[in-house]
Amino acid sequence: MSDQLSTLRKMTVVVADTGELESIKRFTPEDATTNPTLILKAVESTLYDHLIKDAFVYGERSSEANRWGATVDFLAVGIGKEILKVVPGRISTEVDARLSFDTSKTLERARHLIKLYQQAGISKERVLIKIAATYEGIKAAEALEKEGVNTNVTLLFSLVQAQAAAQAGAYLVSPFVGRILDWYKANQPNEDFEGANDPGVKSVTQIYQYYKQNDFSTVVMGASFRSLEEIRQLAGCDRLTIGPGLLEGLEADSNPLPQKLSPTMTGPDMPKREIDEKIFRWELNENPMATEKLSEGIRKFAADTRTLETYLQNWKG
Repeated sequence: MSDQLSTLRKMTVVVADTGELESIKRFTPEDATTNPTLILKAVESTLYDHLIKDAFVYGERSSEANRWGATVDFLAVGIGKEILKVVPGRISTEVDARLSFDTSKTLERARHLIKLYQQAGISKERVLIKIAATYEGIKAAEALEKEGVNTNVTLLFSLVQAQAAAQAGAYLVSPFVGRILDWYKANQPNEDFEGANDPGVKSVTQIYQYYKQNDFSTVVMGASFRSLEEIRQLAGCDRLTIGPGLLEGLEADSNPLPQKLSPTMTGPDMPKREIDEKIFRWELNENPMATEKLSEGIRKFAADTRTLETYLQNWKG
């Protein structure tokens, strides 16, 4: 009998949510995603010491003000290059979260990351630039897509963010399933959020249905899972990015895994909407969960980037 991971692969593109090469080699995902947290975890081993040394050399060529940002970017691309030796598809690499409210600076850093990949012999077709789903971030994603640079709009917690990202032509969006559940558990502790009642699952399902009904090509990739059940409830989604522990859990389970999402599934009618800045900011403001989790996510990624910079500054090799 087939295990659930094998069954899931038949209906969903499985993406590894890790920077650990051994885990990626073991589970053979199509793509992989990274962020400052995962990069920090990866470099704390000795596996990437040679890349850290190369990143130091690169950073020293930059101005003092830009030295550590340049070092982190070069290291992220170096790790991305190593991962692309293992996965057949794409790597998602994140723009510094501290630029989440600056469209022009986000564009500058995104273009620089693509340039670093190209200098390393990696074509832009194998890279997704991860950008936070702020209004400014989505405008940057729109500009990059017009330049032929594909984007992963991340830290996405609401339908209006997803609608704006698809309207902008983003290649992919990453709704954060588990973080949505975290908020509801903290704020509505007596509610039943099991199975299909999980608000993170409901959010991804709604986004998926909106995209399919309105023929958007933007890929929906559920992310930030807290349990195997969340993954099972989204079987059939375009893509799911899953950490090593949960991949192991799916691999160990031989129970049937029914498909939950498909392009032809029935659901409420959701007409296509035009999202301008006023609509985006108002509807996000009216959604306390999305507002709080977006802000928290940006703060955490920014903090992890600062921690990574400090780690590198104190690294002895």
